[in-house]
Amino acid sequence: MAGNEDENAFVQYGIEDKPPLGKSLLLGAQHYLTMVGANIAVPLILAGAMGMPDAVIPRFVGTFFVVSGIATLAQTTLGNRYPIVQGAPFSMLAPALAVIGVVTANPPEGIVAWRAALLQLQGAIIVAAFAEVAIGYLGLVGRLRRYLSPVVIVPVIVLIGLSLFNSPDITTATQNWWLVGLTLVAIVLFSQYLGAKSKVFQLFPVLLGIVVAWILAAALSVSGVIGPDAPGYVDLASVAAADPVHPIYPFQWGTPSVTPAFVIGMLAGIAASIVESIGDYHAVARLAGMGAPSSERMTHGIGMEGVMNVFSGIMGTGGSTSYSENIGAIGLTGVASRYVVQIGAALMILVGFVGYFGQLVATIPGPIIGGLYIAMFAQIVGVGLSNLKYVDLDSSRNIFVIGIALFSGLAIPEYLRSVGNAGAFQQGLAETALLGPLLGADVVANTVYVIGSTGMAVGGIVAFALDNSIAGTAAERGLTAWEDAAEEDGEFTSAYDRFVAEEETARSD
Repeated sequence: MAGNEDENAFVQYGIEDKPPLGKSLLLGAQHYLTMVGANIAVPLILAGAMGMPDAVIPRFVGTFFVVSGIATLAQTTLGNRYPIVQGAPFSMLAPALAVIGVVTANPPEGIVAWRAALLQLQGAIIVAAFAEVAIGYLGLVGRLRRYLSPVVIVPVIVLIGLSLFNSPDITTATQNWWLVGLTLVAIVLFSQYLGAKSKVFQLFPVLLGIVVAWILAAALSVSGVIGPDAPGYVDLASVAAADPVHPIYPFQWGTPSVTPAFVIGMLAGIAASIVESIGDYHAVARLAGMGAPSSERMTHGIGMEGVMNVFSGIMGTGGSTSYSENIGAIGLTGVASRYVVQIGAALMILVGFVGYFGQLVATIPGPIIGGLYIAMFAQIVGVGLSNLKYVDLDSSRNIFVIGIALFSGLAIPEYLRSVGNAGAFQQGLAETALLGPLLGADVVANTVYVIGSTGMAVGGIVAFALDNSIAGTAAERGLTAWEDAAEEDGEFTSAYDRFVAEEETARSD
């Protein structure tokens, strides 16, 4: 079933709508710019950990954008067909850094440390991703749907929205708060105060906010007001010095290596990514004016994410998953068009290959990204909380489950950050009385560390366990109202079903 009339009234362009090409290009560029900060941050973190040479990093970053573009096209066309962008996952970053740390500490002979680490990372992602393919296409996630009440989904979506509240682009003590504030105020001004006055402001608040802040930052940088080492500096000279084209192709770094211990660690990252994606699917469905995703749609979504993770490993990146940032953009603009997201995906691929474009986008300074995060992720928090309308909020049971899930999703990752890295955590577990040998094993320690470091995974697991074990009626938990508003499996048509239908139509003609 589609969403209610109020939800549909918010949507300017629905999933099946195709705005005019010129408008779609700008809306697609807006989606691209929305995800650019995170999709640059992940490869830069990995490159720094590996000790990758500066000359190689632009090509490495470009590969991430090519993979993101292709994965987005695959998901929107062959996967769950939601208007949902795919990008580099933070949920797989912890096991990736663990792999890199081990390999760079003892690199094999005959190969430089950064390349050896990257090849091990590729191998771990490829093998672990096959498990995600199986989990998806065997329908395991879809079968969980009847256990996923709004009491479970709300904490997951809210914690997705809160996942970057402590991002360095927002909280760094030396941050350029004027630029952060300008970006945020501009987006709020265009989307909330001026949106009703002009379609331009309503449809392009993010794009306009970024452009206004970037032009000001560039002008202050050229005039010397913002120095090269100061937050907010725009390095225009780097654009001219960029490589015209990046050669990006499968196995460009060499043949991947597979180490079982690394694969097991990466499986924990895959599990955290799946939990996050389930929350993303529910959030984008709500913003697009649709009912909760059917089990069939979830099956094809997670299955395709697995396929694209295999592809990302082949290409030599750090994985691929649904991107929460762009869900926030849908919430601000009301543009839920699949076609627009596909235009944005084409831009990602273009920018990945063309060095000049990629470097121009890379000049967007951290404070602008920080302002963008506040606007986007706050929107996702609101979307998560809006699902409480299905739940009986007079029930002390529901209040308890939601509250403890949210608190756990914030506190446990913070505790693990204070412990340090995965190695320190493993050592601490190994010293536990009686259970030390079991808890200190690589498989157990790495799995607990990765999942425990991911807030939405922690909150989702806690909420799932409590909601399905504490007595409560279906109506009380929101399942009854949600099922009435959810789409049926028959409403989702897979790529294979569409192909068969077209073949039958062709034969009948």
